[in-house]
Amino acid sequence: MDDVFKALADPNRRKLLDRLFKRDGQTLGELCERVDMTRFGVMKHLRVLEEAGLLVTRRQGREKLHYLNPIPIRLVHDRWVSKYRAPFAA
Repeated sequence: MDDVFKALADPNRRKLLDRLFKRDGQTLGELCERVDMTRFGVMKHLRVLEEAGLLVTRRQGREKLHYLNPIPIRLVHDRWVSKYRAPFAA
């Protein structure tokens, strides 16, 4: 779970995840559009996200498609966020 928090700590990686949430299954070229990073920078961020389990890739012909994996985010929510939603007993 530490890898997930580390990956989510960077605003550029969160932006990439948001783009995949809006439209899943994008190529590297598509993800590089409208970002203020080099192609190599995007690749490095995608690698961190993949190592944290937040995205998966699949080859389709010559293209490599990137897909959001929401399960680690749900686990963070279930473990950390949801328990703090209930009001504290005073």
